[in-house]
Amino acid sequence: MKKIAAITMARNDAFFLKHWIAYYGAQLGKENLYIYLDGTDQPVPPTAGEATVIHCERIEGMVVSAEKRRLSHLSNVAAELLQKYDLVIGTDADEFLVVDPNLNETLTSYLSKVNVKVSLSGLGLDVGQHMENEQKIEESSSFLSQRSYAVLSSRYTKPVVLAKPVIWGSGFHRIKGHNFKIDKNLYLFHFGVFDYEMVMARFQDKDRMAAGWERHMKKRAKAITLVTEKKALDGEKFMPIARFIQTFFRPIYALNKPAMGPLKWVVKIPERFRKVDI
Repeated sequence: MKKIAAITMARNDAFFLKHWIAYYGAQLGKENLYIYLDGTDQPVPPTAGEATVIHCERIEGMVVSAEKRRLSHLSNVAAELLQKYDLVIGTDADEFLVVDPNLNETLTSYLSKVNVKVSLSGLGLDVGQHMENEQKIEESSSFLSQRSYAVLSSRYTKPVVLAKPVIWGSGFHRIKGHNFKIDKNLYLFHFGVFDYEMVMARFQDKDRMAAGWERHMKKRAKAITLVTEKKALDGEKFMPIARFIQTFFRPIYALNKPAMGPLKWVVKIPERFRKVDI
């Protein structure tokens, strides 16, 4: 088996950190988790266990410049970890890399069989809340047992698995100087806007708003509107098509990033994902 680490950096994100630790801890072992807290004022997650938790000096500044510094730091961390690990997974705290449940594999067992040359991506699914059919998230049940719809978003098809030291772009969205490969059995679920009340609460986060996150959060939150208003397509049929499109179509301004053009496909998440324990 390959030795695999997972890293993240978070501020004021206790809810998602709790689930990030539980999920990746079960997949990789908590001793292989590295959590960087943005600011010495941030509390250590009570469920961290054997995970390595490191306080960093607060990364000040507006969202774009702060993101660049954050990912520069995490790129350096990943490079160091790759001296003792075969692979490093880097995600935000609200992002979960999932192996297709049909394979009955953990991340460790599946990635141990895959030849990752530089990086690997999962197909991005931006999970939203259907305001007419879905209720507030209850922590007592898994996320995907309560949410059935997602936008097939190239924004979340990220090169989150690294086999070699590289420089991540802001938000893990690309790696400089390298292309990306979307694995046919990996999916990156983004849950940052999967609960309306939670999204509204983030607008009350003074740190985020002071750093210019309001416009960014409003743009992200459109997934809720899309999921609620658009007719959902069959995920089984359209997820492979989206993977094909994102592999071969790129924005002119960034040829090493996936793209879906004007397509805003909402899909019904296949039933088999409901049992994924996130």
